[in-house]
Amino acid sequence: MAMKESSYLSLGAHGFHRIVYSEWGPSDGRRTVVCVHGLTRNGRDFDALATALEADLRVACPDLPGRGRSHWLPVVTAYSPPVYVADMATLIARLAVEEVDWIGTSLGGLLGMMLAAQPNSPIRRLVLNDIGAFVAKEPLARISSYVGADPLFADIEALEGYLREIHAPFGPLTDEQWRHVAAHSTRPDPSGGLRLHYDPGLAAAFKDGFDADVEMWALWDAIPCPVLLLRGGDSDILSRETATTMLTRGPQTELIEFPGVGHAPMLMDAVQIAAVRSFLLQE
Repeated sequence: MAMKESSYLSLGAHGFHRIVYSEWGPSDGRRTVVCVHGLTRNGRDFDALATALEADLRVACPDLPGRGRSHWLPVVTAYSPPVYVADMATLIARLAVEEVDWIGTSLGGLLGMMLAAQPNSPIRRLVLNDIGAFVAKEPLARISSYVGADPLFADIEALEGYLREIHAPFGPLTDEQWRHVAAHSTRPDPSGGLRLHYDPGLAAAFKDGFDADVEMWALWDAIPCPVLLLRGGDSDILSRETATTMLTRGPQTELIEFPGVGHAPMLMDAVQIAAVRSFLLQE
């Protein structure tokens, strides 16, 4: 079944902005899954996972504002979780379903936690990919060192080389997988060459909001739905201490670690996909 691209207008403090999402599987599938990417990534990161799920499930993979195919926001301070969760609530309404399963990588997982903790939340099952209830400021500083740099690349090969370097913690991706990541991470520069496919302005809000440890234990404790917690075995964003503590409080949680991977597992290989698929297909 082929992927289709859809979009909708979401209302923010500075007007409407368009959110674009990829959709896989039948519109009347028995359940709907929403997959949300990390800080500088986009919904096409989930192509392999969505392909593996679409026979059984409907899958929607949005680009958050300022990323990929979605609109950039006119005011950079609007790049914030309250705007993102409102955009994603609008997506759920657009999908016309009463409940969804949520897969969130890094920032996408944080948004999933925020939505799942709300009263009357539509989230049935939650997959958190390498994000948890506590994040130390040091790894956030590592990410902020490259977010918003906005380098110019001569060609796709140069851009892919850059991504392989800064995203080495993604783990041992194949050449084909790295090329997929690179191909959906580019936007043409008017003067020639390529730039990364996100608004470098989103770095301002990120750096202002994450210059200290981030504690979300109250949020975690408020989540009622079952959770699958995925962790890269070498992750600095989700420490093993935080992950194991999450098993002792809050929602019913299963933890799976992937050795040889940092932040964050890309959910592209068979082992990672099988873990997610098994969890989602439980009744």
